[in-house]
Amino acid sequence: MDYRVLLYYCYSPIDDVEAFREEHHRLCLALNLRGRIIVAHEGLNGTVSGLMADCEEYMRVVKADPRFAALEFKIDEAPEHTFQKLHVRVKPEIVHSSLHHVKPHEKTGQHVSPQEFKELKDRDDVVLVDVRSDYEYNVGRFKNAVTLDIENFRDFPERVERLREFKDKKIVTYCTGGVKCEKASAYLLEQGFENVYQLHGGIIKYGLETGGEDFDGKCYVFDNRVTVDVNRINPTVISQCYHCGTPSDRMVNCANPHCNAHVAMCETCGQQLDGACSVTCREHPEKRPYDGTGAYPKSSNNYNPVQGLLSYRPPVAG
Repeated sequence: MDYRVLLYYCYSPIDDVEAFREEHHRLCLALNLRGRIIVAHEGLNGTVSGLMADCEEYMRVVKADPRFAALEFKIDEAPEHTFQKLHVRVKPEIVHSSLHHVKPHEKTGQHVSPQEFKELKDRDDVVLVDVRSDYEYNVGRFKNAVTLDIENFRDFPERVERLREFKDKKIVTYCTGGVKCEKASAYLLEQGFENVYQLHGGIIKYGLETGGEDFDGKCYVFDNRVTVDVNRINPTVISQCYHCGTPSDRMVNCANPHCNAHVAMCETCGQQLDGACSVTCREHPEKRPYDGTGAYPKSSNNYNPVQGLLSYRPPVAG
């Protein structure tokens, strides 16, 4: 395949975020990259796609910056761009949470490599904790992992008390690429948990380096692919069609933009409901046209990536 998908993050302070955002946007334009990149005072977080040579140059330039020398890219293959557009935006955090005070570059849980995670995950003194949202772990998660019934990562602090029963065990957190675990594990340490670890590089790195053994289902990703395969050793399907209940790991976003529920849906129900999650949503006057994928990137008609420079306005303080 000619294209690559890069998933990455780095908690490293950026002083002038506005200047960095513009410089970084111009870099991506020069390399014909598309994707979503978040710039914050606490660091950098992104997923981009592009031709292999362009992605190689992007990685070289980013890691040449001393602030991001330790950054690790998770690299996947794709037949084409996995994004319609390029967005480089300044945000208060590189992952939306309610943990603004947490500084992972100063203190966080101990990183374990994918191979170490594989050796740890089945031990009696270890508990795996999925810190992702419910629609993500419903379509795929590690065997026997504890899930926290959260709709958004900002709800994580409210669920920590549920983990008190495991305080005498080694708690190993995991997420898609690792960025949420940095704050989740740091917060657990702050709350008095002592043996806190995190899967370095997340589910994606685990799949790439170990074959993904015992990750059941598929991994939800935030691009046009919607989900990706992780497990090449003992794959299984754990999710059910939201409408008819048959086993299905085919993930869609409801075609009704006012609903936009992230649900598993078999191809038959997808066709019958025209991409909607229910009859009510199918009949909604603003329902989006269904093309069989269940992904609805914004139209790229007449899109010019330079417009991101021309139209960008920094967020208003407060």
